[in-house]
Amino acid sequence: MVPRLVIDYEKCVGCESCEQACSVKKTEMVNPALSRVGIVRRQLGVENIPVVCQQCEESAPCMVVCPVKAISREQELNRVIVNYDLCIGCRMCVAICPFGGMNFDEINRKVFNCDLCDGEPICVKFCQHDAIQCLEAAEQSKMKQAAFADKVSRMIQKIASAMDNES
Repeated sequence: MVPRLVIDYEKCVGCESCEQACSVKKTEMVNPALSRVGIVRRQLGVENIPVVCQQCEESAPCMVVCPVKAISREQELNRVIVNYDLCIGCRMCVAICPFGGMNFDEINRKVFNCDLCDGEPICVKFCQHDAIQCLEAAEQSKMKQAAFADKVSRMIQKIASAMDNES
């Protein structure tokens, strides 16, 4: 399986369980600033958007811009990884990432991103609301198709009900 983190933004309540679990796994301390997943809050906490590395295909912007080629694609899990021995902490990848998936560790002076926890993302296990799931691309597509079909079905039912009420 080539996993991908899939976010259901409607389910996220901003509880920060994913951030805490990730930071503990990666740094052995609760420090959301060092979590590979971040919760972005909008409108006084009404919207909570988990942000993670999207594991961009082929020419991931972070890989292309890295001047020392410290960022590469690991083939087994098809994930974007950082070679910390090569990283010079220039933050070019942080600046170019369109999703905010690359971050900078102020303590170690290196960039970091989600590495999918070697195929078993801890954030998925700790998300009590199933807002974060680890799926293959085909599963993600089927899930989105089913969600779209549900929305269309509800819309049709509303229209039919409104038409019945007019009669």
